[in-house]
Amino acid sequence: MFAPIPYSVHNMTMRSNVNLDADAYNFASAYAKAKGLPLGAAISELLRRAERTPEPAGSSPMKESQNGYLVIGKTGETVTPEMVKEAAEDGLG
Repeated sequence: MFAPIPYSVHNMTMRSNVNLDADAYNFASAYAKAKGLPLGAAISELLRRAERTPEPAGSSPMKESQNGYLVIGKTGETVTPEMVKEAAEDGLG
């Protein structure tokens, strides 16, 4: 007889630790409880729903130019690292 060959089964579930803001955790926990889901499954479902939901037209001032750069939609001005840093320091990012 042949000896059994060890194997492992993998699925698409990934175990990970994340830090959530209190309001996001409370929302996800309430959603999980209401749907009867584990917290991780609820968070996955919410992320998938958010990914499928299109943003309303004109909701973001940022657009991608034809060459792949991030630009300000109305002016076409290229967003620079300095602009990102300034926005982050101002609490906008």
